[in-house]
Amino acid sequence: MSLAVIILTHNEECHIARALASVAGLATEVFVVDSFSTDRTVELARTQGAAVLQNKFINYARQFQWALDNAPISASWVMRLDADEIIEPDLSVRLRDELPRLADDIVGINLKRKHIFLGRWIRHGGRYPLLLLRIWRRGHGRIENRWMDEHMILWGGRTMTLDGGFSDHNLKDLTFFTDKHNKYATREAIDIINQRRGLFQRDVDLSTEEGSKQAAIKRWIKEKVYNRIPYQISTPAYFLWRMTLQLGFLDGKEGLVYHALQGLWYRFLVGAKVAELEAAIAHIEDPAQTRAELRRLTGLAIES
Repeated sequence: MSLAVIILTHNEECHIARALASVAGLATEVFVVDSFSTDRTVELARTQGAAVLQNKFINYARQFQWALDNAPISASWVMRLDADEIIEPDLSVRLRDELPRLADDIVGINLKRKHIFLGRWIRHGGRYPLLLLRIWRRGHGRIENRWMDEHMILWGGRTMTLDGGFSDHNLKDLTFFTDKHNKYATREAIDIINQRRGLFQRDVDLSTEEGSKQAAIKRWIKEKVYNRIPYQISTPAYFLWRMTLQLGFLDGKEGLVYHALQGLWYRFLVGAKVAELEAAIAHIEDPAQTRAELRRLTGLAIES
């Protein structure tokens, strides 16, 4: 078995050593693609044997595709891992055992990610398991070209799902969490406006055959149903559905904070930003001028 792991970083000194340690007995190649960190991220990555490449960050999708196109990957399989994620020992063992024995027509593997927030595993509210396609045969995958909620797109075979510990456990504080999600909200708003106006090239729609069926279904519901309902209605309805029918109330006080921030505040913020940006560009008919105004308002490198 040969497996290359790709990790994108920017100022991740509190996470990178843990992430690298979690794949130390599994990966045959590790590439850290850094967007010019100012802390000890690069030093720590090199100390643990990772190959470090650096590239200017525009958005996650472009940075990761740059990594696929430029990292000297020779392994048969590729894994996408965020700096604040961990491959737990049971999953590491299972991957070492099963990857070499997989049928040739299996080109992708979904993992069941769990989210740790304020030290608690958020098990309810539709947050577990999140099936994410994170491992694929080299040459059979690329990342979607989107500003937000990007997934892997595969070809040439089928996917499967493996059980095992795979966790998202960010160690930074709530200020970081809210600042990050504020930036996410702007990026997601741009994707929604582009879906409505066709301002720049939109990637092919994620399908159930190309990756995680769960991700494709959730994308369809969000774009075809949720985003067409006024956010003043859809957001509180979604939060109540998550807390009651999806049993989010069982996640305790930490879960209440998480669901309120990620399932109510963040979703409301996305809707409000869409409304704000659409009002600002309502008088502009030319797509090029609209893109320029959105670049000015958001600071994002929006192109045709």
